[in-house]
Amino acid sequence: MRTLGNVLITGGASGLGAAVVAAVRENGGRPYVIDRVEPATPVDFVCADLADTFAAEQAVHELIERAGGRIDGVFTAAGIDACGPLDKVPTKKWEYVVQVNLLGTAAVIRAALPSLRESKGTVVTCASTLGVKAVGDATAYCASKFGVVGFTRALAAETAGSVGVTLLIPGGMHTAFFDDRDEQYKPPPDAKLNRPQDVADAVIFALRQQPGCEVREMVVCTSEEGSWP
Repeated sequence: MRTLGNVLITGGASGLGAAVVAAVRENGGRPYVIDRVEPATPVDFVCADLADTFAAEQAVHELIERAGGRIDGVFTAAGIDACGPLDKVPTKKWEYVVQVNLLGTAAVIRAALPSLRESKGTVVTCASTLGVKAVGDATAYCASKFGVVGFTRALAAETAGSVGVTLLIPGGMHTAFFDDRDEQYKPPPDAKLNRPQDVADAVIFALRQQPGCEVREMVVCTSEEGSWP
């Protein structure tokens, strides 16, 4: 398997993103983080809101420059949600979910593609089991994650032979992702959720594949995941 090298991670200050930052270091790579919040552990970091595509692209360019012009991998962990019926979620809040989860993912990868082509690197995008199975009161999240699934599959076809592309479809995890939700939208106390560290191991596996060997899609969830299959 290939060495990790320099890996750019969005949402690397918490949750799955932070777990991947730690896993990259543990496996001999060097993480570079884009987030709205500075990570607790020192790391090469640029503060940017991925809803601002120009800011997202500029953050990528800055981190690539810090990395000596070379990026070997990208993992797009940043994601948010806005639960509730379509006509009850404020328009700006609903659209912000799509801007961060889908348009922000595309902006980061677009900016990183030239460097990834040079290194024959790998992109791992983060969708969700709710990117392949829809539920009520999650129209913004499902729309954005279904979009990530389609975007990633099209990107894989477009960059075949030059950049590795993997679609990660994770189930629920023990992270702060659910903390700000109303109680009705939180997992029940007995819900079976994955540890982000275990999902991070799957991301590292995909990033370390040799050029030309593709892990195209991975569903990573607990055996009792409620939203899969």
